Amino acid sequence: MRINNPYLMTLNESSDQRLTVHWYVLHTKSRHENVVFDGLDRKKVEAFLPKTFKRSIRKDRRVVLNVPLFPGYLFLKTELTPEWHLEIIKTVGAVKLIGNRQGPIPVPDTVIESLKIITAAETEADVLIGNRFKKGDPVVVIRGPFTGVQGLFARYKGTDRIIVEIDALGQFAAVEVTMDDVMPADGTLL
Repeated sequence: MRINNPYLMTLNESSDQRLTVHWYVLHTKSRHENVVFDGLDRKKVEAFLPKTFKRSIRKDRRVVLNVPLFPGYLFLKTELTPEWHLEIIKTVGAVKLIGNRQGPIPVPDTVIESLKIITAAETEADVLIGNRFKKGDPVVVIRGPFTGVQGLFARYKGTDRIIVEIDALGQFAAVEVTMDDVMPADGTLL
């Protein structure tokens, strides 16, 4: 008797379904993000571990640490066949792929690209809201070190600065930018 379970299909059986490559969120054990990242790299799985700089005060000095932007999580890009799903979960320090009853949920490419821009800028980020925009309006940064970041308008900060939020994993990464460097994501001029 054959059981029709998509997770038990062989590689040959699943290859005709033409799976596409997507980004997914992988939950890791506490403080194992780097271990999992290295393990996925050894398995030739494209992974992205967004990091930010954080100031820390030690007993004898102040230091700046490069820490994960989302502690306990990283992103990976793969064609999620049942075999790869199992191989990813078997990585030391991996807990589970984030999803629902239907399976892991893909992360939009725009979210990953925005996070890559933010982390490449190597500056600290904050959140803002304002008059030209209403809270939650989709915006895109068109100039400066965060060019290309797509997110949601959060609030104004001062007279000419705003905060743009990138929602990922139910948490927000945010950047502070000059108001003139942002436009609505639909391309309309204000």
